[in-house]
Amino acid sequence: MTDASTMVPRRGKRLKRIAAAACVSATAVAYAGLSGCATLSYPQSPQFGEDGFQNERKPRPLGWRETSKLWWDFIVGGKPAGTVPTRSIPMQALTRQQLDAAADGTLYRLGHSTVLLKLDGRFWLTDPVFSERASPVQWAGPKRFHAPPIAIDDLPTLSAVVLSHDHYDHLDRDTVRALAAKTEVFLTPLGVGDRLVRWGVPPEKVRQLDWWDDVELDGVRFTATPSQHFSGRTLFDRNATLWASWVIRTDELKVFFSGDTGYFDGFRTIGERLGPFDLTLLECGAYDSRWQDVHMLPAQTLQAHRDLGGGSLVPIHNSTFDLAFHGWNEPMETLYVLSQDAGVDIVTPVIGQPLTIARPEDTQPWWRGE
Repeated sequence: MTDASTMVPRRGKRLKRIAAAACVSATAVAYAGLSGCATLSYPQSPQFGEDGFQNERKPRPLGWRETSKLWWDFIVGGKPAGTVPTRSIPMQALTRQQLDAAADGTLYRLGHSTVLLKLDGRFWLTDPVFSERASPVQWAGPKRFHAPPIAIDDLPTLSAVVLSHDHYDHLDRDTVRALAAKTEVFLTPLGVGDRLVRWGVPPEKVRQLDWWDDVELDGVRFTATPSQHFSGRTLFDRNATLWASWVIRTDELKVFFSGDTGYFDGFRTIGERLGPFDLTLLECGAYDSRWQDVHMLPAQTLQAHRDLGGGSLVPIHNSTFDLAFHGWNEPMETLYVLSQDAGVDIVTPVIGQPLTIARPEDTQPWWRGE
């Protein structure tokens, strides 16, 4: 039974959530003028059609009832307990001196899908998000569970920042602007680079690639490969920019970075054309059966790793933001158990912990300490 004393606070929390959601929605509309609604077309790309960029296989659309229910669950219905950790998660702080002294072929997970790699004596960074919130504004929206293990000012010069797509938890405008002075090249899928230029990144620093295009920078080769997702930052620019996964290759190492994606046959194709891989960085988090066409479930992440011919598997896209309805530690735990049962080498470093790509050190299920 629920009495009035519990009803009032709960109603107040729901009203606050509704007000916050309304503010974020209104801000997103206004933000369209700041981020720029893409009006460019890319007729040279096989991925570009009448309604913008498209997947090889069209994801199942949600009906209006399912969409309405989903938004109700996010905004009003409330989330189940456990989507946010109740205490600080473990983290290893990093210094510039440690990075400079690190051996070639070292990798650091900095949070969510942000990964720093040291290859051929240079540094490369994926999907950097250093802001407190993955949101159009910094006073509302998903808030970080942990600070980044190193500040932007302490990062070394970056040979490239590699971007998978333009969603807020992967493309952060403030972070991009802060990194522009110390980044030599921004590698992006088609259209995302145009957005960066509108934000003030010098055009000569931007390289935009279509699926299967590749480029070599300082001895490291990058190939933009397909993924199964979508794009957009406002109510008006859905699929105006391309999304991609990335293959990163040196003479000695091959790494796959998934960005965001549902499970699709493209993993097998990528593995056949460019694999096998020493290590895969695969998304496992912010998933739900209702949107599994664009975000993999844990068993699908494991299958994607196998399709790619992966050696070690490092799950990303988790443990930083609350973006779904599952427990914050569920992605890591579920994939960890599945991988162990399947005999797959899963590597789960704490945020900031160094890993050797060719032969990752043993790691522990750190989230079980929660």
